[in-house]
Amino acid sequence: MPSQLEGAMDALITVFYNYSGNDGDKYKLNKGELKQLLNSELTDFLMSQKDPMLVEKIMNDLDSNKDNEVDFNEFVVLVAALTVACNDFFQEQQKKKTK
Repeated sequence: MPSQLEGAMDALITVFYNYSGNDGDKYKLNKGELKQLLNSELTDFLMSQKDPMLVEKIMNDLDSNKDNEVDFNEFVVLVAALTVACNDFFQEQQKKKTK
C-alpha cells in the first residue's frame, strides 16, 4: 500500500497525463490542455481570480523554455507554488485564531 506522499506523487503524474497529449505531444500540455486542466482540477482557484488573462499569464510563467507548451517539470512548479501559497494562507489563518 502506497504512503500518503507516494499517493500524492501518483496523483500529480496521473492528472498531468490525463490532460497532456490530446492535441499533440503526449508529454506536454499546450495552452488549451493547460486551460482544461486548470478549469477541471483547480476550479475554485480559477473562480476566485478576477483576471481574464490568468491562464495566459500562468502559461507564460510556467513555460520556462518558451516552447508554448508546459512539460511535467514546469507543471510541478505550478503545483508547488500553489501548495506553498495555500500553506502560507492556512498558517496565517491559524495565527489569527490563536490571537
